[in-house]
Amino acid sequence: MSGLPHSTHALVTGGGRGIGRAIAAALVGAGATVTVLGRNAATLEEAISVRAAHFAAVADVSNEAALKAAIAEAHARQPIDILIANAGSAESAPFSKSDSALFARMMDVNFMGVVHAVRAVLPGMKDRPYGRIVAIASTAGLKGYAYVSAYAAAKHAVIGLVRSLALEMAGSNVTVNAVCPGFTDTDLVAGSIENIMKKTGRSREQAVAELAKHNPQGRLIAPQEVADAVLWLCGEGASAITGQAVAVAGGEI
Repeated sequence: MSGLPHSTHALVTGGGRGIGRAIAAALVGAGATVTVLGRNAATLEEAISVRAAHFAAVADVSNEAALKAAIAEAHARQPIDILIANAGSAESAPFSKSDSALFARMMDVNFMGVVHAVRAVLPGMKDRPYGRIVAIASTAGLKGYAYVSAYAAAKHAVIGLVRSLALEMAGSNVTVNAVCPGFTDTDLVAGSIENIMKKTGRSREQAVAELAKHNPQGRLIAPQEVADAVLWLCGEGASAITGQAVAVAGGEI
């Protein structure tokens, strides 16, 4: 696998924990300068303290103005070559109880958060000799799951954005891809496990098994496995890979 170009600057949204932190750490390990962006300054600073990142930027990806300002500051420090649009949120409810506000929340964070981040980095990236945009979507962007219609709709939108933007950028040095993890061993999935336990009375082991059953390998995905796929897409050897939605899901998709 070809590595990253010298002196690469990567920005990872939602980079303070879970998949985002794993990706940030992998990019640091590959020699990139990494800025992690998120809402919680303490979590971001902790990522820096364990050498999973070099710099932090505080912003909510659903707030376009705040996100644009934070990315501009990071870009001024060093032009951004890699954007990992990872920040996301998941809420579950039957469709009959999924009101417009729920759909709006899921779209604002999971889809418009990606749109805002791409808009902020693309002008400075597309004229550079190398650029990578990777959106962290989900298998929910490739198939349906019951009780997460709003989340799945938002993640499907991300995949559509990636495929269309990749075609627009095909004449440049920028590639645009999505990585679609299955259920991954993160804080976000821990919330789903707690929800299953609360609503069904199942044990933690049973709740984990309920999620892991979607994976033919019978397990949750590790954040590092997602990070490895992202790192490959960011490498110089993946320059012909664009417009793809890469499932990291043990064969589920």
